[in-house]
Amino acid sequence: MRWRTLLAVFLSGLLITPSVFAEQKQTLGDWDVHYMVVSTTFLTPEVAKANGIVRSRFNALVNISVLDSDTKAALKPAVSGSARNLIGTTKQLQFKRVVEGDAVYYLAVLSYRDMENYTFNIDIQQGNTKRTLTFSQKLYVD
Repeated sequence: MRWRTLLAVFLSGLLITPSVFAEQKQTLGDWDVHYMVVSTTFLTPEVAKANGIVRSRFNALVNISVLDSDTKAALKPAVSGSARNLIGTTKQLQFKRVVEGDAVYYLAVLSYRDMENYTFNIDIQQGNTKRTLTFSQKLYVD
């Protein structure tokens, strides 16, 4: 149930945040990788506490999920990555795997300043297969 609440919060953030698109997905080989970066203030205090996330105007939540392109089943790969801003400062992301029922997603918190643009490089590895998700997003302080 907790993942449904978290998903509902994310989806509501999509409706009011112009910098986030309705679907952010890249197909990497046989995987559909869904990703989202939102302010942690979109989380309710209860959801944040349950997931060990500090709510702050200066923290973003990076959410990654990996699905099999054919079956749409959630996968459990190893996920790691970093975020680099325009002046070259790189921050390592510490992902936490969350499994609830059939849903599997990876969460990491990134601190940022208003109007800071980050390029994310997320390494995803399952068995001998490794792919890198790369995307950029500008972050705003609420």
